[in-house]
Amino acid sequence: MSEKSELNSKIIKATKWSSVTEIAAKLVAPISTMVLARVLTPEAFGVLVTVTMVISFAEIFTDAGFQKYIVQHEFSSKEDLHRSTNVAFWSNLIMSLIIWGFILIFSDQIAELVGNKGYGHVIAISCCCIPLAAFSSIQMALYRRHFDFKTLFIVRIIGVAIPIVITIPLAFIMRSYWALIIGMIGLNLSNAIILTVKSSWKPKLDYSFRLFKEMFSFTSWSMLEAVTIWLTSYIDIFIVGRLLNEYYLGIYRTSMTTVAQFTGLITAATTPVLFSSLSRLQNNREEFMKVFLRFQKAVGLLVIPLGVGLFIFRDAVVDIMLGSQWHEASYFMGIWALTSAITIVLSHYSSEIYRSIGKPKLSVWVQLSHIAVLIPAVWFAVGYGFDFLCTIRALVRLELVIANLITLLLFVRVNPLKMCSNICPELFASMIMALSVTLLPQSTSLIITLIYIVIAIAVYIGIIMCFPQERYIMSNLKKFIRR
Repeated sequence: MSEKSELNSKIIKATKWSSVTEIAAKLVAPISTMVLARVLTPEAFGVLVTVTMVISFAEIFTDAGFQKYIVQHEFSSKEDLHRSTNVAFWSNLIMSLIIWGFILIFSDQIAELVGNKGYGHVIAISCCCIPLAAFSSIQMALYRRHFDFKTLFIVRIIGVAIPIVITIPLAFIMRSYWALIIGMIGLNLSNAIILTVKSSWKPKLDYSFRLFKEMFSFTSWSMLEAVTIWLTSYIDIFIVGRLLNEYYLGIYRTSMTTVAQFTGLITAATTPVLFSSLSRLQNNREEFMKVFLRFQKAVGLLVIPLGVGLFIFRDAVVDIMLGSQWHEASYFMGIWALTSAITIVLSHYSSEIYRSIGKPKLSVWVQLSHIAVLIPAVWFAVGYGFDFLCTIRALVRLELVIANLITLLLFVRVNPLKMCSNICPELFASMIMALSVTLLPQSTSLIITLIYIVIAIAVYIGIIMCFPQERYIMSNLKKFIRR
C-alpha cells in the first residue's frame, strides 16, 4: 500500500470512529441537558461557567502546547517520540500541581475576580480537574497522532455516561451546582484512569531539561495561541459575570453550549482528524489543500443548514432542550447558531491549518485582532440590555471570519474565494429552505413545528441533490474523503 493510500485509509477510519463517537455523545448529551436544565436553575449553570473558565485558563499553562507538539511534530524514531512524550507528561503534571496549589491559596480572590464572590471553596475543589486532565492529555495526543480514534471512542462513551450515572441523580438529590461539579470531576478521573491503563506508552522516571527547552521553544507560540483563543472564548463571559448576575450568565453561556451540542457533533468529529491529517501532509501542498477543501465541503453540507434550522426553530429548540424557565435564551441561541454556521466553515478550521504547518503565531495575531474588537464591543453592549448584548456578541464573530480569510490569503496562499465558492451550493440550499419555512402558516403547536422541521430537511435535501458534487458526497461520503 502506498503512503498516500495508507494515510487516506487512516483518515477514513479515524473519521468513522470520531463521527461514531460524536453521534453517540450527542444522542446522550441533549438528554442530560434537558433533565438538568429542568432540575437546576440558570444560576447553578452560571456558577459552573465561572469554574470552567478558571480551569480552562489554568490548563493552557499546564499543557504548554505539548499535546499539539506530540501530534504535529515529525520525530526521527519511535524512541525519540517516547522521550519527548515523557518530558511532556512530567512537565504537564508538575505544572498542573503547582497551579492547583496556587488556586487553593488564592481561591477567594479568584472567585471575586471572576464575579463569583463567596464561591472560593467551589473553585478550589473543582480545580482538582487540572492535574487529572494533565495526567491524561499526553496519552490522548498519542492516540490522535496514530489516528487511534477507536480507543478515544471508548473513553468518550464512558465520559458521556457520567452525567447519567452521576450528575443527574445528584441533581435530583442535591438540587445544587455541586451535582455539576462532581460530575465534571468524575469525567476527568475516568479519562485519566482509562487512557493510562489502555496506553501502550507508560511514563518513566526520566527527564531531559535540554529536550524540554527544545520542545518549549517550539510550543511557546502554541501556548500563546491557546491563551488568545481562551480570551476570545471567555473574556465576554468574564464581562457578563462582572456586570450582570449568575442568572444572565447562565442564560448567556447555556445558549452557547446548547448550540455547540448540535454543531459539535460535526466539529468535534472532524477537527482532530483534520489536524492529524494536515500535519502529515504539511510538505505536500497539493494534497494538503485537497484534504482541507474536502473537509470544508463535507462539514458545510451539514453545518450550514443546521445553523439556519436552529435559527428558524429556536423557540421550539429552547422548549424541548431547556424548558420554560429558559425562554430568554431563545433569541441568543438562534442568532448564535446562525453565526456559528458561517464561523465554522470559514474560520474554525483556519487554526488547524496554522498549527499543522508549524505557524501558530498566525492564529495568535488573528485572535488578538478579534480580542481588540470583542472587548470594547461587549463592554459597550452590556449596558444596553441583554438582547442587544447577544446581537453584538454574535455579529462580532464575523470579524474573526474576515481576519482569518485575509491571513490565509496573505501568509498561507489559500484563496478565500475558493473557500467561499466551495460552500455556495450549501448556502443557496439553506436560503431556499429558510424561505420555504417562512411561507408556511405560523403555529405554536409542537407537533406542527416538528412537521415543519421535516419539511425543511426535505427541501434542503431536494435542492442540494441538484448539484452534482453534493449529490456525489451525499451518496459516497467515504469515497469523497478518500479521493
